[in-house]
Amino acid sequence: MSTKEKIQEEIDVLEQETNQHEIVLHNDDVNTFDFVIDSLIDVCEHTLEQAEQCAMLVHYKGKCTVKSGEFKDLEPRCSKLLHLGLSAELV
Repeated sequence: MSTKEKIQEEIDVLEQETNQHEIVLHNDDVNTFDFVIDSLIDVCEHTLEQAEQCAMLVHYKGKCTVKSGEFKDLEPRCSKLLHLGLSAELV
C-alpha cells in the first residue's frame, strides 16, 4: 500500500466519523426552565446537570446543541422535542 493510499484511507475514515448531525434547541418565551430540563432528561437522556446547563445556554445564548449523533437516532428525538412544544431543529 502506498503512502498516498494510506493517507486517503485515513481521510475517508475521518470524514465518516465527522458526518454527525446535531439537535439544536432554540430559546422561546413559552416553556419554563423546569419543563425544558425535564424534556431534555426524558428525550435526550441528559443528566440533571447537563439539562440545566443546556437550558441556561439556550436562555442566554439563544440556542444550544443538545444532542449529536447519527441522523436515524436523532430524528425521533427531535420530533419528540417538537411535539412537546420546544423549538428544535436537526442539522
